[in-house]
Amino acid sequence: MSREAALSYLEPLENRTRNVAVLDALAEMVERAGLKIGDRLPPEVSLAASLGVGRSTIREALNRWEGLGIIRRRRGDGTYLAARVQTSRGLVPTMVRLEGEALLRLLEIRRTLENDVVRKATLHATAKQRAEIARLCDELLDDVQAGRSWRKADHAFHNAIYDASGNPMYGQILVNLDHALERGDISPFNRDAFGLESFPLHRDLADAIVAENADLAVAAINRILDSVEDEVRAIIADGKLV
Repeated sequence: MSREAALSYLEPLENRTRNVAVLDALAEMVERAGLKIGDRLPPEVSLAASLGVGRSTIREALNRWEGLGIIRRRRGDGTYLAARVQTSRGLVPTMVRLEGEALLRLLEIRRTLENDVVRKATLHATAKQRAEIARLCDELLDDVQAGRSWRKADHAFHNAIYDASGNPMYGQILVNLDHALERGDISPFNRDAFGLESFPLHRDLADAIVAENADLAVAAINRILDSVEDEVRAIIADGKLV
């Protein structure tokens, strides 16, 4: 189907400030037009005209999709679909589904990197680094148990593991990956309640590193990632935390 034909699936939006409505409309266009990975989207100006919104609104929506890895822009050539887009028919908003699917793709990459970094950290950490990892794990679990915001403590704990691996590039890559995945302000994947079930497993990870047992450490990080993946899939499926 041509890019021009895809535009026939768009109608002007009544409320021109509703960015979520723009994102939903674009997702529905992609699905109804049968656009596949590698297909080029209509130009921004055409999308804006069909929806009755400003071009800046379309650009902002596409920026969001680019942050989720859904599209890829080629300078001077256009915007191409890089991931499958499926609209939601149930209680879960389309953007929550798309964010969740993007997060699953990110976790797949993280698993490969985290397995290697955790093994190296367990094998190469100094006694001081092992003690610091254990201390930061205590602080993290204390924050979670007390109901305080845990993000700063979580970053500190994992950064200590990255540092112990002996290769600072691991930490930079993993942090950049997480920052590259743009999540909405009200996204269920941006709330402190998200990921809580994985935190008790952080103790197993810290204990394995302290004990210099690389196999147990790798098993622990995989259980942590499994827990997060299960929660993402639950949110996508039934709207948990939405």
